[in-house]
Amino acid sequence: MNEAGTDFPPGAFDRIDEGDDSAFYAPSRLVTHIDERAIAALTACYRTELSPGDQVLDLMSSWVSHLPPELQLGECVGHGMNAEELAANPRLDAWFVQDLNRHFALPFGSARFDAALCCVSVQYLQNPVAVFTEVRRLLRPGAPFIVSFSNRCFPTKAVAIWRALDLPRHAGLVGAYAERAGFAAVEARLLVNGGAGDPLVAVIARA
Repeated sequence: MNEAGTDFPPGAFDRIDEGDDSAFYAPSRLVTHIDERAIAALTACYRTELSPGDQVLDLMSSWVSHLPPELQLGECVGHGMNAEELAANPRLDAWFVQDLNRHFALPFGSARFDAALCCVSVQYLQNPVAVFTEVRRLLRPGAPFIVSFSNRCFPTKAVAIWRALDLPRHAGLVGAYAERAGFAAVEARLLVNGGAGDPLVAVIARA
């Protein structure tokens, strides 16, 4: 399944398991997908990029958002694939379930949010440029889209191009998604080098 209108190679967004994502994500997984040191580093990154009162979209979220506990947002809207996980997330003021690999258009007006987050899930997008373009539409000028990832994944659901690359090249790939989606500035940050645990990289793209 190759994203239309891009120069990615044929089959780049194919997966080992092309079965229904709704069925795959139906069982609730109330676990964390990165270790405590990586979580702390991500929280610190959010602390530097987010401000009190911000309207935030937490894309591909779960039962935890790793936001700074002291940060009082104006609103945090969560998106994901499992209603039970989203309902259990205490930081979400509202949430919705949507399969972005089937329907990438997001149900909000333009310039709705001050920031968007996507934690350890970008590797599952089969139409990443389309999703990133939608996120850019939803962000106010200068707002960050913070895309974080480690070296863990559900390999059967990760797209082929992700499985073929290592962590540094993942950063370049996510940066390419953002550039093709029209983001004005893209920066990759190594948050944790992973020497004694999970590595963590954040790509921050600004609308």
